[in-house]
Amino acid sequence: MIATDTLLRVEDLRTYFHTRDGIVRAVDGVSFDIAPGETLGIVGESGSGKSVTAYSLMGLVPQPPGRIESGSAILDGEDLLHLSPARLRAIRGKRVSMIFQDPMTALNPYMTIGNQVMEPLRIHEGCSKSEARVRAIDMLKAVGILEPERRMGMYPHEFSGGMRQRVMIAMALITKPDLLIADEPTTALDVTVQAQILDLIRGLQQEMGMAVLLITHDLGVVARTCNRVLVMYAGRIAESAPAKELFAEPKHPYTRALLDALPALHHKGGDLYTIPGLPPDLTREISGCAFAPRCAHAEPRCTTEAVTLRDAASGRKSACRVWNPA
Repeated sequence: MIATDTLLRVEDLRTYFHTRDGIVRAVDGVSFDIAPGETLGIVGESGSGKSVTAYSLMGLVPQPPGRIESGSAILDGEDLLHLSPARLRAIRGKRVSMIFQDPMTALNPYMTIGNQVMEPLRIHEGCSKSEARVRAIDMLKAVGILEPERRMGMYPHEFSGGMRQRVMIAMALITKPDLLIADEPTTALDVTVQAQILDLIRGLQQEMGMAVLLITHDLGVVARTCNRVLVMYAGRIAESAPAKELFAEPKHPYTRALLDALPALHHKGGDLYTIPGLPPDLTREISGCAFAPRCAHAEPRCTTEAVTLRDAASGRKSACRVWNPA
């Protein structure tokens, strides 16, 4: 069951990168909330701002060149964007944990798997080494790693890609966080292992009652796992909707284009649909709708008039004035 209260509320998040070529507006005014026990998906093309949103919440944006220009992210009365480094470290890995895209680069190749899984317990809960070891073995067993006692002494390069991802999940969940941020957790895995990892996350979520912020470009993953979806484009939210309603009736042309680009189950030849054009240059300030140059429904006003996320239906928001006039 999904609670109706809010666990995390993000308002007007803006994260820019100051480069030699100009200011890259990677996240440009993003707002959303997530409830306890909910799975919220963030989808969009590469470069749309999905991962930068997550890194901003975790305090992991490299500074410089990155900088959080404005916004707030309120978790139980504390603003994650404006905490001291010490306080943020106390929350990160304890109340909010993250699974990164590539476990081979996220895991330390010089530390045993056991020490890496035990580390959050030693840091955040002050566990003794013996207690942490027992809990780490139990957690490895919970994520489906066979012979966990033996595996504790092994190194990341001795594990397969799927097993390394399971280790990352074990590390993220061993402190029983309130919120798990999963950044493309199945990207490098084959289809069978993808399904196993998603089922594992969903099962542990139900057992622990945590919220999940799932970042992905795979709409199939979203359809399987998410309660609500945010569709991002050029650093902004184009549409927000319950997952079932988004797939049944998208309210933004970009969402419609993403769905049209999915290969049909019974494709009978011919070219697959692709979205025409290219994403905008984020070093240039965008007036109007960022998707307008690629949109078949665009009107002259779409490129000049400011567009904001507005109610499109009950529980839904869209940043399209043409499909959802106001």
